[in-house]
Amino acid sequence: MPRFDRYILSQMLTLFGFFALVLVGVYWVNRAVGLFDQLIGDGQSALVFLEFSLLTLPNVIKLVLPVAAFIAAVYVGNRLMMESELVVMQATGFSAFRMARPVLYFGLCVTAMMLVLVHVLVPASREMMVAERAAMSENITARYLTDGQFTHPAKGVTLYIREISPSGELLDMFLSDERSATTRTTYTSRKALFARGDAGPKLIMFNGMAEMLDRKTDRLSVTRFADFTYDLGALLTGAVAPRRTAAELSTVELLWPTAAIVAETGETRAALKFDAHSRFAEPLTATSVALIGFSALLLGGFSRFGLWRQVVLAVVLLIIVQAIATVATKQGTQFAQGWMLSYVAPLIGLALSATMLWWANRPRRVPPSVVPA
Repeated sequence: MPRFDRYILSQMLTLFGFFALVLVGVYWVNRAVGLFDQLIGDGQSALVFLEFSLLTLPNVIKLVLPVAAFIAAVYVGNRLMMESELVVMQATGFSAFRMARPVLYFGLCVTAMMLVLVHVLVPASREMMVAERAAMSENITARYLTDGQFTHPAKGVTLYIREISPSGELLDMFLSDERSATTRTTYTSRKALFARGDAGPKLIMFNGMAEMLDRKTDRLSVTRFADFTYDLGALLTGAVAPRRTAAELSTVELLWPTAAIVAETGETRAALKFDAHSRFAEPLTATSVALIGFSALLLGGFSRFGLWRQVVLAVVLLIIVQAIATVATKQGTQFAQGWMLSYVAPLIGLALSATMLWWANRPRRVPPSVVPA
């Protein structure tokens, strides 16, 4: 690689690493705050919070890498132009396309990073999060087994446990079920245990009674039992492992979705194929936005007032490319060949950058000098 390319590429990678680190930190902290309230509020430990926070990192990094690439390209290009380095290179005969070659290398490096993220790390982390959430939902002890407090596992259900023994036995348990519009059932038992079943957790009560109150007649029926099993699987939200979404599926499964996958995700085949091709098209956006940012700066020459007009143009073009990607996402899932629309935004971005490079490469007209009569 020529020295000029290495020089530009090294500067962009350095600034890219800095901006990516800052953006990931800000975005990750924002996500972690909401995750902290959710997990700690459900009685989970700080270790579980840390594990979930780390699992969200791949998706956060995937979201901020194109933005960091754009900022790095604009920042480096603006600094090189203000220090007249690019002006000198233009004076030595370098064309705009030649000066943009290290930016292309830089964009391809970011694209390679995103390909690893979208095809490997992000699906794996999302699948691990689903498995962890299912296991966490099964762990009723962490969420609802709090002695001396009234808890509400579901709407219309109240649970109270006087004491939890060291062996895990629930002593003097009270359970009120008011979900039915016609009857209200209250269970009390001297001892109870939680057990896991195929359909979710079950509550096994010993030496207790069930009181059923008919709301219409106000008649109370009492049934005593030696042991009774109460199904909590149909009661607790999330007790059964949730279905996978397209984000948890591998790229191969999305490209060739089976009937089982379509039924599991609830998505159409067109939507699944669009998501698969988006994993190829989205990394290309990093290359296109980096080239857009750098190419826009080449439209202007050296100026003591800076290149704020070119920077604004680059930002506007970035917004346009993102808007096209949003519209393509909405329309591309509607028909079988809609996956082609996933490549529209990055291709338009590359076309815009090529157009600006061509325009910057045109010879500039020098105004004729005024000769005094």
